[in-house]
Amino acid sequence: MAARRSPTQDAVADAAAHSDVRTAAGAPAATTGGATGGPGSSDPLLTGLRKAGLLRLLVLHLLGSGPSYGNQLMDRVGELTGGLIGVNPNTMYPLLRTLEGEGLVAGEWEHPERRSRRFYELTAAGGAERNRLAAEVAPRLDELAAAVDLIRRELEV
Repeated sequence: MAARRSPTQDAVADAAAHSDVRTAAGAPAATTGGATGGPGSSDPLLTGLRKAGLLRLLVLHLLGSGPSYGNQLMDRVGELTGGLIGVNPNTMYPLLRTLEGEGLVAGEWEHPERRSRRFYELTAAGGAERNRLAAEVAPRLDELAAAVDLIRRELEV
């Protein structure tokens, strides 16, 4: 009888498969999600959202779909935001450690016997925090969308 795999083991296998596919397709090396000073780092339109916990919300949201590791989350945040929010390792990894310390995510090493990629999973408390943050951030997202809409109408674009 085959041993049942954990969600983290499934994510590890899936991550390796994506990496192989990207390489075989000739895709460029994965980015780290932007350097300090990159997109979204000091944008006045996004500063309020960052302070409201947008990155924290995005990470919890993305982990809601399954285990992931830091670099993968940085890439996914960039993709989800159309490149408007660039996240670097000096932001992502302390955030993941904080979320883990608060019990909102659970981390597991890919290879427990040696330091490797650490996969994070959303906990029940993390799901509740994601919902709380989504409700808190939603009005700010609505304000930003309305402001952009006003600008577009004024410029007729």
